[in-house]
Amino acid sequence: MNISVIGGGRWGQALHFAFSQNHESVITSRTKKDIPNFVSLEKALDNEYIVMALPAQIVGDWLKKNFKYNNQKILIAAKGIEEKSGRFLNEIFLDFVPSSALAYLSGPSFAAEVMKALPTALVVSSKNKEMAKEFCAFFPRFIKSYADDDIVGAEVSGAYKNVLAIASGVCDGLDLGLNARASLIARGLVEMQRFGLSFGAKEATFLGLSGAGDLFLTASSVLSRNYRVGAALAKGSKLDEILHDLGEVAEGVLTSRAINKISKERNIYTPIAREVSMIIDGKSPLESLKDLLA
Repeated sequence: MNISVIGGGRWGQALHFAFSQNHESVITSRTKKDIPNFVSLEKALDNEYIVMALPAQIVGDWLKKNFKYNNQKILIAAKGIEEKSGRFLNEIFLDFVPSSALAYLSGPSFAAEVMKALPTALVVSSKNKEMAKEFCAFFPRFIKSYADDDIVGAEVSGAYKNVLAIASGVCDGLDLGLNARASLIARGLVEMQRFGLSFGAKEATFLGLSGAGDLFLTASSVLSRNYRVGAALAKGSKLDEILHDLGEVAEGVLTSRAINKISKERNIYTPIAREVSMIIDGKSPLESLKDLLA
């Protein structure tokens, strides 16, 4: 099968590598890169199967400027909630693509390990179960894939875990210990589930690969960009400097603001996400710690 990956960041390149094991995969991005089978955007959009690995915050504008639906089948591989609108990515795509042609990718998956062909398991969620199975079949043998229909649960998990990873990085950056980090992650999982259930997600999703699996990974490793952001904030570094040195997008930064705004509007109790948002906006991590413990 011919598969196009839109987005040439590390995650896009990792997916391109994975799909290339057994299928014809091409990749494109906003700037030309020295990647095997790099093609123009026009050519990439000609394929039936398209994997969107663009940063979450630019997806909406990118679709308006570049995308025309031509019966493609879309797998959303970005993770985040649009800050300016508070919309989930699948909601943004629905302005351009029918729900029967949309799927969402989630689960524990550091790009660096995918590029080494190390084993993991992922979930493809879609209201169109047959299409989800089609995308599942594209993954190589080192990635075990599951088809599911809980798009909301998968998307909330994928977005929220980045925010919790920042909190976990702050925890470790303050040298609070393993007990504190385990407590934070456990309560973060409860908070993530509470948020997702308010949007109609399935409870089981948060205990599976999309929820607990991805959260445990992202909130406990320096391979996580969001974790590194939190750790650096705890050490007193400025956010602008951290993001500049990172050289990559840390989705949890703006997603924390989106979740905090949504939670206020819908009266959802999300204390960890609230404190992360406030730390991003300049609050002292030690003050946030005191407020959470109180």
